[in-house]
Amino acid sequence: MMRVVVAMSGGVDSSVAAALLAREGHEVIGLSMQLYDHSASQPRGRARSGTCCTIDDLHDARRVATRLGIPHYIMNFERQFDEQDVSNFVQEYAAGRTPIPCVHCNGDLKFATLASRAGALGAPFVATGHYARVEKDAAGLYLLKRGVDPSKDQSYFLFTLTQEQLSHAIFPVGALEKSTVRELARELGLTVSDKPDSHEICFVADGDHASFLEGHGVRAAPGAIHDISGKVLGTHEGVHHFTVGQRKGLGLSSPIRLYVVGIDADRGAVTVGPREALERTELTASRVNWIAGTPPSPGARATAQIRHRHREAAVSILPLDDGRVAARFDEPQHAVAPGQAVVFYDGEVVLGGGWID
Repeated sequence: MMRVVVAMSGGVDSSVAAALLAREGHEVIGLSMQLYDHSASQPRGRARSGTCCTIDDLHDARRVATRLGIPHYIMNFERQFDEQDVSNFVQEYAAGRTPIPCVHCNGDLKFATLASRAGALGAPFVATGHYARVEKDAAGLYLLKRGVDPSKDQSYFLFTLTQEQLSHAIFPVGALEKSTVRELARELGLTVSDKPDSHEICFVADGDHASFLEGHGVRAAPGAIHDISGKVLGTHEGVHHFTVGQRKGLGLSSPIRLYVVGIDADRGAVTVGPREALERTELTASRVNWIAGTPPSPGARATAQIRHRHREAAVSILPLDDGRVAARFDEPQHAVAPGQAVVFYDGEVVLGGGWID
């Protein structure tokens, strides 16, 4: 038996993770993180569907903990979340990049913070409801692997984890199909068994990025929209309204479908073009984390994902100085967006990843 701290979000995955560990006889302690004050975006205090980290979610987590007979604590990390995740989100969008706050939240905040708190509680392990797996190879190296359910695999969001963090990590549902997790929740009598999955950025009300950004100090500065030849096609109300690969909401009339192919925040310019103008065969990324602790050899072959739901593609890797990497794809990739993450895989094993320049 071991003492384990479980990050309980109030969703079905983390609830079943806690239940499975408790059923195995481990001493389970539930910890929930209050990350963001949703009161301004929720009518009469009610949670929006498809979100996470709301007050209702915290109540759900507590009800599950009571059902399981385990202690449950709520920690307020609103200040840290604002400094590490919300601020980064605002700065990146203002710079014409497309951030992924879930990566920062999972690696930089949740795991680092929970491991520290778990240690204070005498718990050597931290468990979450992520669909991923961690294994130890013959050489004693910790491997981060894809979840068994390909439709729910979340390893992409965990590429920032280190050997130290993985040595304390447990993913109880990583070897299960989502349908099995829900079935287990029903068998265990958990009230969250049919609760919808979260699918939005938790702190952006109704997916309205522009309003959120303007409410956090991003200036709506008008600029030009031009095509790849430089011809001005129209104007816009601020580059924070756009992401690379965007097609809808351009406000342009054209005989062909146009997509955002480039954003220059310094000039306030947005470039649009046909779909083929989005194709790239190379990228560079910075702040790269190699999970093994060292980069692969130059020219190493792997597959890569440039978005969570992007189909993995064959690539050659060239590690660079200053924690950067260059990647060359065998086939052109669509909408390589600065600010997104590129994550490298060797089969089911996550090699590492970084932030697309």
